[in-house]
Amino acid sequence: MQQLFIEVIGLLVSAVVLVWLFKRLGLPVILAYLVTGVMAGPHGFDWLASGSQMHGIAELGIVFLLFSLGLEFSFPRLLAMRNIVFGVGLLQVLVTSSVFFCCLWLFSFDTLSAFAVATLVALSSTAVVVKCLKDSGQLQKRRGQLAVGVLLFQDLAVVPLLIAIPLLASDTEQSLLYNLAFALGKGALVCALLWAIGKWLLPLIFNEVARMRNEELFVLTTLLVTLFAGGLTYWFGLSMALGAFLAGMMLGESQYRHQLESDIRPFRDILMGLFFVTVGMQLSLLYVFSNLHIVLAVLVAMMLLKWLILALIAQLMGERKSDAFSAALMLCQMGEFGFVLVALAKTHGILATELASLLIAVGVLSMAITPYFIDCAPRWVHSLFSTSSESDQINCVDERQAHHVIICGYGRVGQNISRFLSAEALPFVAIDLDPYLVQQGRLANYPLMFGDVTQKVILQRAGAAQARLVVITFTDLNKVKLLTEVIKEVAPEVNILARMPDDAHLEELKECGVSEVVPESLEASLMLSSHVLFMSGVPMKRILRRVSQERENRYSLLHSFYISDEAPHRELHSDRLEYLHVMALGDNAYAVGKTIAELNLGLRRVSLAAMRRHGEEIDDPCADTVLQGQDVLVLKGKPRRVERAERYLLNGSDT
Repeated sequence: MQQLFIEVIGLLVSAVVLVWLFKRLGLPVILAYLVTGVMAGPHGFDWLASGSQMHGIAELGIVFLLFSLGLEFSFPRLLAMRNIVFGVGLLQVLVTSSVFFCCLWLFSFDTLSAFAVATLVALSSTAVVVKCLKDSGQLQKRRGQLAVGVLLFQDLAVVPLLIAIPLLASDTEQSLLYNLAFALGKGALVCALLWAIGKWLLPLIFNEVARMRNEELFVLTTLLVTLFAGGLTYWFGLSMALGAFLAGMMLGESQYRHQLESDIRPFRDILMGLFFVTVGMQLSLLYVFSNLHIVLAVLVAMMLLKWLILALIAQLMGERKSDAFSAALMLCQMGEFGFVLVALAKTHGILATELASLLIAVGVLSMAITPYFIDCAPRWVHSLFSTSSESDQINCVDERQAHHVIICGYGRVGQNISRFLSAEALPFVAIDLDPYLVQQGRLANYPLMFGDVTQKVILQRAGAAQARLVVITFTDLNKVKLLTEVIKEVAPEVNILARMPDDAHLEELKECGVSEVVPESLEASLMLSSHVLFMSGVPMKRILRRVSQERENRYSLLHSFYISDEAPHRELHSDRLEYLHVMALGDNAYAVGKTIAELNLGLRRVSLAAMRRHGEEIDDPCADTVLQGQDVLVLKGKPRRVERAERYLLNGSDT
């Protein structure tokens, strides 16, 4: 136990230091984890005695990653991608395997070893590619969806390969066909079972859990569902990641999608880091340096061939040239399942030890440079073809414009704002993740961008540094705070206008950097009051003056109100809102006979909003007013301060 504790501490210290260093150098975080694995593994300092156990735990990172990916892809959306998954994906695996098989056969490899190497080289890394796509904001772009579709088919193709390699080694053709057919039937059964569970059972479970309003219960249920789905597919002989993806896909259509993704993210990121550490542990630097020319030659040849094959296949299937070559650049590495197949083939005597070491070295190095390829793919393809990439066409805005308004979210509120700005000929850019809204807005000749507003690159392309104002139209507090932080990093001086249901988080958002917060409940009260006054005969000029005065005073009159002890939100925001509280002065109260100025309530950050004496109400009493017994005072302030002020007025002491 003590040994395991020391190993984990050493691993964490190395990971923290290297991640910090790589971030400071501007290098991908994945490389830091791989280097940590190289240092900790048997070919480095070898301080991890329980490396195999950690590898088993680390595989859960892929499960959680695929679950979060499934949340991004609903079932109808997956059906819409069937041409990519079963068209481009199928052809990529078949053609790539065939080309590599022929090349290896020409180099005098025997049939079995050529088949094993060719099929495992055809696979790409779901873990690396999906993580990088999510981090770079390219997951929703066409090239990202093309890459994900191919990866999904590759994950399906792993199952027959895991069955075929041992059976080919034993040379039982009849058994091979039977087992492949049996695996296909099991796959169809488990997919149908998970679809039924996700369609009818999971929504009922999460509805009941959500009613409990317990965050821990929600997180535990999310983890249980993810691991149950992965365990179910594993029990049927399929990939755990496939089951997690199907479960996430079923829940992607529910209203809990964003909360599920938020809950799973910490576990996913930590375990994914551990997974990349275990990948790095397999690399032998001594072997790489002693055979550097061979490793580099094989690495370049493999990645170049995979890139050309997938790019040509995608174009033949009707994809644009820029998307085809971008996606091919993202998928030209070896995958994590390739290591599994290498170990399996080595166990059954299909691959020699030297060849297995070469494949592991090439696989780790190809995964290490993939984040750089994914980050640079749009620029390289743009330069190669001298045409706009998908992001340029979807985000068809003038990046050089200045003094414009950026609207984050193109829902109902965002659309109304854009109409008013357009009517006044004020330049603006609206950003949304819904491709349908973006398409409809662009058809109406509005400048819209498709993208995640919490990604720096999206805000930079929208010209945030030159904008006069950024408007946040959604009301999710955590997302607003996250977006505000990102905006301040990209454009520290820009003004930010945020929309909120009420003023409960007004001060908190102002501290985060929001310039103005528009509380919907207070604006609704203001509009309703103005209509009441107008329909009661009050002149419109006076009404407009009162409304303008309230806005200039930041809703000072509307911030304070009487609240019931049974109000459901009393406990939630009791320390953030100012309430009105009524108290009566007894004849022997401390405040009797003293002026309001003498009591100096301002020191206690409480004000006297009004008072009633002998049935007559006095609004805004002057500081020279002497309080009398039986006066009714209306105090305004936050609950705890009002309580202390009340004790002071009655007893002369706050305690």
